[in-house]
This record gives sequence, C-alpha cells and structure tokens, in this order.
Amino acid sequence: METNNRYEKGTQVMEELFSQEVQSGMRHIQEISPDFWDMIVSFGFGDLYGRNALTLVQREYITLTTLLTQGAFDQLKVHIHASLRIGMTQEEIIELIIQCAGYVGFPKAVQAMGIAGEIFKTYEK
Repeated sequence: METNNRYEKGTQVMEELFSQEVQSGMRHIQEISPDFWDMIVSFGFGDLYGRNALTLVQREYITLTTLLTQGAFDQLKVHIHASLRIGMTQEEIIELIIQCAGYVGFPKAVQAMGIAGEIFKTYEK
C-alpha cells in the first residue's frame, strides 16, 4: 500500500467497521494528539486492517480474541459493535468468548460475556 493512501484507506476501513457515533467518540484522541490519531488511522486501520489476505470478519475474530486476552474491555465493546456491523453473529461472538475461557480464564470471559450481552440487547438476532 502506498504511503500517501494509508490514511485514506484507514478512514475507509473505519467507516465500514464503525458507526458515525463510534467514530465521533474515537475522535477525542485526535484532539489530544493529532500524530497519534494519524498512527491509529494510517497504521492500525490502513496498514493492518486494509490488507487483503484476511477478511474484516477474520480480522475481527483476531481482534476480539486479543482484546479479551488483554482485558481491554473498553476496546472490546467497540469491536463487538464493529463485528456485528460487518456480519458476525451473536452466536459466533458467544462461541469466541467460550473458546477463550479456557485460555484467558473465567473472570475475563465472564466480563466479556456480560459486555456482549449488554450490546446484544441493542441488536436484533
């Protein structure tokens, strides 16, 4: 991917993953540090998510798993919404959390399942 297209590609990916409301909530980072915001958009979403070998759904499986593993529950919320937005099912997210329970421990899995349950209330099955 050409360097001058990284930010544009990142913006496109973010628009596919996140609602306008979520994107607006993320923009406080831009106000704090425009350089860090550029890194998030250009590298995180342009370079990483913008690659072609994996689909966005496959990338979200990886992202949800790693966020759950780290206990990064605020970011997990954002990415559960993104996962549902791009076509993952509630059942897939539930199974992902159950699978992780054996590796990350029940406390993290229980917290992740609670977060997912709250988010699922706002979506139709």
